[in-house]
Amino acid sequence: MTPEHCDGIVLAAGSGSRFGMPKALAEDGAWLASAVRALRAGGCERVFVVLGATGPARYDDESGPGAASLVSQTPRIPVPPGAHPVWAADWAVGVSASFRAGLAAVAAADHLGAAAPEHGSPRPRLGTAAFAAIMPVDTPDVGGAVVARVLAAARASTSGLARALFDSRPGHPVILGRAHWAGALAGAAGNSGAATYLDGRTDMVCVTCDDLASGIDRDYPCGTR
Repeated sequence: MTPEHCDGIVLAAGSGSRFGMPKALAEDGAWLASAVRALRAGGCERVFVVLGATGPARYDDESGPGAASLVSQTPRIPVPPGAHPVWAADWAVGVSASFRAGLAAVAAADHLGAAAPEHGSPRPRLGTAAFAAIMPVDTPDVGGAVVARVLAAARASTSGLARALFDSRPGHPVILGRAHWAGALAGAAGNSGAATYLDGRTDMVCVTCDDLASGIDRDYPCGTR
């Protein structure tokens, strides 16, 4: 296991006003589970799911001791296996709130071990991650191969910054080396997470991933614009 490991952050706190529901609930939680799987399969040791509009994760009192916590009780959607829920109480501020909550969780996670495959016990503690991979919940066709390609580029770069590119458009995941966390947090405001800090940087490695996914953000339900 590399000491310069990467932790993943799924931004899933929004209300999804254009979509018609919080996207953490989309397709009965399938998008959320897909984002977690992509980060895990792509090389992230720990994954943090940032919740907001759905409320904090809650105990599943129907499944007994040791059960997974829930994103939602109606419909019943569990926090995906291998993910740590984080609640952004100020989620209504915008993307910046969930970004701050997720990155703060990664920075404070040195006492947590990596999740073992599926439902196993956590592995020994890892220390603070060297990289954070940022993934929104609403890019469901982005899989582990995309994450792995972008993470490899970040690790090979001198800047520790990389992001996916789809059809010449910047997309996700975005990988942030630890040296950039403070600057990204300082620039986050309103509906801008890391974008304010990253805009105009010349040391960002852009990784073409058109052959692996479309990378399209799903802002509207199928059948609408």
